Amino acid sequence: MLLLFVSAAWGSAFPLMKDLIVRMPVADLLTERYGIAMVVLVALRPRCLRGLPESTWLTGILLGLLFGVGQTAQAVALHDLPSSVSGFTVGSYVVITPILGLILLRARVSGRTWVAVLLATVAMTAFAVMRGGGGEIHLPALAATLLSAVLYSAHTLVLGNFAGARRDAYAVAVIQLGTIALMTGILAAPDGLTLPRTPGDWAILGHLSIVACALGFLARSFGQVHVPPVPAAVILSAQPLWVTLLAVTLYGEPLTWGVLLGGGLIALAMLLVVLPGRLLGRALPGGLLRRARPRAGPARRR
Repeated sequence: MLLLFVSAAWGSAFPLMKDLIVRMPVADLLTERYGIAMVVLVALRPRCLRGLPESTWLTGILLGLLFGVGQTAQAVALHDLPSSVSGFTVGSYVVITPILGLILLRARVSGRTWVAVLLATVAMTAFAVMRGGGGEIHLPALAATLLSAVLYSAHTLVLGNFAGARRDAYAVAVIQLGTIALMTGILAAPDGLTLPRTPGDWAILGHLSIVACALGFLARSFGQVHVPPVPAAVILSAQPLWVTLLAVTLYGEPLTWGVLLGGGLIALAMLLVVLPGRLLGRALPGGLLRRARPRAGPARRR
């Protein structure tokens, strides 16, 4: 549920951020967004950074650099890419994550999870086709967005394999936000910070800072304590679904078969990676999972 909240929060932030970067420099927006989020979390728990081991600081800084560079590359590329192309390219991290896990960590991925990855990929393709990404594709922007997807995958793997995640989840979220704010602040410093000019823009910045960043990073830090990296990437791949729901409810876009197909596939993919095999075997027709289950020998009973 925490990771599903993250996918909803980040999915809702996508169209709002694309709207706001037309009126604000990217570095300024990211600095204010992540800086406000860090201040909010520190205000809630002022002593959250005291007495932390060195490994927690190093992990938090590394996570912040991975996500911060990815977020900056994605935001800059948004100027030259259609929303559907950018969303689909970033969403490819659901495929990149298990591949990186196999290469770098030699992590084992179950067949059921691979099926979920495939379903999520087909769902994102349906969303991209449904939303229509017409226009010429800017190759440097596409490469930058693909780089952000790789960095998001690495971020998911590092967070999922952090030994102190359960103990220092709150602190890791704060360190990540502070690292991103400092990194983007260095880029924004030469020209000074541009603040939102209208109440509407301030409201968008507040949503991006508090809901998408502060609560989103906090929910992800605690959520990935209980969900392995690859299933977590599948759940987070539901972001296009939330983007579409926002467009349908607030902007009056039609609810098409592409929306229904993509949403259904995303829901099925999440069921595959979240539900225990016993419950899923009852839910699916034909008892396929029950037939595929190995016999219970002595070692399995133990």
